[in-house]
Amino acid sequence: MAASPPISLSVQVERWPIAGSFAISRGAKTEAAVVVATLSDGRHRGRGECVPYGRYGETLEAVAAEIAAMGAQIARGLDRTGLQAAMRPGAGRNALDCAFWDLAAKQSGRPVHEIAGLPPPEPLLTAYTISLAAPLEMAAAAEKVAGRALLKVKLGGLGDPARIAAVRRAVPRCELIVDANEGWTPDNLLENLAACADAGVTLLEQPLPADRDDALAKIARPLPVCADESVHASASLSALIGKYDAVNIKLDKTGGLTEALAMARHAEQLGFAVMVGCMVATSLAMAPAILVAQRARIVDLDGALLLARDRPHGLRYEDSRVHPGTPALWG
Repeated sequence: MAASPPISLSVQVERWPIAGSFAISRGAKTEAAVVVATLSDGRHRGRGECVPYGRYGETLEAVAAEIAAMGAQIARGLDRTGLQAAMRPGAGRNALDCAFWDLAAKQSGRPVHEIAGLPPPEPLLTAYTISLAAPLEMAAAAEKVAGRALLKVKLGGLGDPARIAAVRRAVPRCELIVDANEGWTPDNLLENLAACADAGVTLLEQPLPADRDDALAKIARPLPVCADESVHASASLSALIGKYDAVNIKLDKTGGLTEALAMARHAEQLGFAVMVGCMVATSLAMAPAILVAQRARIVDLDGALLLARDRPHGLRYEDSRVHPGTPALWG
């Protein structure tokens, strides 16, 4: 029997313009800078996309170099299972992990969900993000998409009670979730929590900095609080017990689909509700996350919707729903 051909690796940095700008408590940006890893056996090609995140000390150049450095090991036979120990959790491993899954699907002619032993994915209700701005601007932005069922409101600055109140007045029927991106302090936590509760917010993400979130264990939380920057891969879950009610699983934090699937199961066993989120990126980054999101209480996979244009064969967004990708895109 002939030996399998070696797998070759290529790495590409891409920049995708955002429609307008995307603003959170840490700043605004006008483009999504992504790294794409491509694995090839000479006949089939698998791709994975990641977004290096400066919050965790990642840069485009360093993540692209980290991925490229794995080329020799992959050519010598490193597979997806071995990758989990060979690289740390993070954006670089995510791109390679998802590329391995995609390559396996292309080689076998079977979808990733089948290879992973999962049921066929269904369309999902996804949040749509309202960027951080002045209250009237945020209310106007929300009003434009008032037909959507679920809006994610970015907070994290002075005057947040006025912001969330203005958005609620503009969209009285939408379900609202809030993401403060570590922008609050223990001093304004109770005031901001009360404002969110008054506005009928159903989930709050990461109100405090990850290294100052112990205060969450000392208060009565009037609505569920979800960890984002405080949670990474499975090993980080146990430290969150008592402080958070839910965890936001993002493939760029877990280091890929493999760990994200395991982490979702572990989180549920510990009693956490699961949210699945994303960075601003193309549909290639969203498609693997849809498999994890099948078991999530809240889905926030609108990253590709925020771009001025998406890549060919992108995900289909219909009203408030995102549909699973096709094999032409991934998996």
